[in-house]
Amino acid sequence: MMPCLSNLISLIKLLFVKDKELYVYVHGITGFYPRNIELYKLALVHRSKPLQLPNGRWTNNERLEYLGDAVLDLAVAHYLYQQFPRKHEGFLTSTRAKIVQRESLNRVGKAFHLEAHVRAATHSNAHNSYINGNALEALVGAVYLDHGYKRSQQFIIKRIVSRHFDLDELVRTEQNFKSRLIEWTQKYHLSIEYALVDTMNDHDNNPVFKTAVIIAGHYAADGTGYSKKESHQNASKKALDRLHTDKTFRQQVLMQLDENE
Repeated sequence: MMPCLSNLISLIKLLFVKDKELYVYVHGITGFYPRNIELYKLALVHRSKPLQLPNGRWTNNERLEYLGDAVLDLAVAHYLYQQFPRKHEGFLTSTRAKIVQRESLNRVGKAFHLEAHVRAATHSNAHNSYINGNALEALVGAVYLDHGYKRSQQFIIKRIVSRHFDLDELVRTEQNFKSRLIEWTQKYHLSIEYALVDTMNDHDNNPVFKTAVIIAGHYAADGTGYSKKESHQNASKKALDRLHTDKTFRQQVLMQLDENE
């Protein structure tokens, strides 16, 4: 089968460009040849070693990472919505979170060997624990700007989700509300604290614990349980529900991002 016209043009360009290695690498992991190679170069610039533009301004991949995060959320949400037509919103949200969480994206980024192409001050594990996941989000942002939503969606579903996630296994995985909440706060670099606020006894004199969860200095929710672990889970579930349903509270929490920068 003859390659499409756009691929033929890209192949011809490849004969004359100076960034042949990056062109080939991007095509290998996305399935598309870059139109604007500068976007992909920027996607691989870590904030620890910013790039100076011709106008003197310093830049890195964080803006592309922000954009790619949003595109990933939408593409995965749409895919799960179609795959599981009878599942409720909570299930869809939980499953999406397992795919787009930082640890998952970091694993996929490592499989793509992104770190070997990232411009960074150091590649030590301590400094760049999520360098692969961050670069993957930035790469998605680059594909979106370069090829539009349809192709970025194809990249996400065909090259990321289908090849690196077992949906059946994700569905079988036991829900852990505390882990999900911690993963969400890590994704946005927010602090989280569990505070024991009360200990009481039920009618049978069994001890009951009440725990509050604090996100970025904001009270999120509290939960009770017959163990501290159970109270943490119940508080986390309520906090997750509030983050998904209370837009005002979610905005207040995320505003902490701007204050920390």
